[in-house]
Amino acid sequence: MRTLKEVQVGETVTVVKLTGEGPIKRRIMDMGITKGTTIFVRKVAPLGDPIEVTVRGYELSLRRGDVEIIQVSDAVEGGDAK
Repeated sequence: MRTLKEVQVGETVTVVKLTGEGPIKRRIMDMGITKGTTIFVRKVAPLGDPIEVTVRGYELSLRRGDVEIIQVSDAVEGGDAK
């Protein structure tokens, strides 16, 4: 299983699982990233931090440490990223 950190710019993926615990996991979920959510990777900063994504119709920047806990798979048709 790969994490959101490993996804290339321009790819759309679906969240399979959040592996973190406590406040970090809660913060990610509060941003709308939950199991089954489709994420489109828009940009990655030159040094790899932050990563800009589109989730549920809005743009979001995530830290490298945050994306490491988001396990993803290839997106299924009919997602909600765009």
